[in-house]
Amino acid sequence: MNLMTTSTIIALLVPSVILAAANILAARSHTDREKSSPFECGFDPKSTARIPFSMRFFLLAIIFIVFDIEIVLLMPIPTIILTNSLNTTLITSILFLLILLLGLIHEWNEGSLDWSS
Repeated sequence: MNLMTTSTIIALLVPSVILAAANILAARSHTDREKSSPFECGFDPKSTARIPFSMRFFLLAIIFIVFDIEIVLLMPIPTIILTNSLNTTLITSILFLLILLLGLIHEWNEGSLDWSS
């Protein structure tokens, strides 16, 4: 067989087997009233289990995710330098880093990164 055909078959077969195995292992055997309750001890909760969520923590988590995704977008730059022209890659990379730095400065000045206040 052709190497491309073999690779395609493996690329389709392995995730399918893993997905099927995960579905089989995650299947629930039976439902139980105590296990379905918010607390597995069987006692009724005296107050609600839903406590308010800190908005500052949520915003900090979103900022972390955005900057984390931007770091992932920076990862292929060394490979791009080898395949494309150096000038184009440098200009694009510097522009991307400048936008990233401006976003960080904006978040810093806005006070979103200041956890103490």
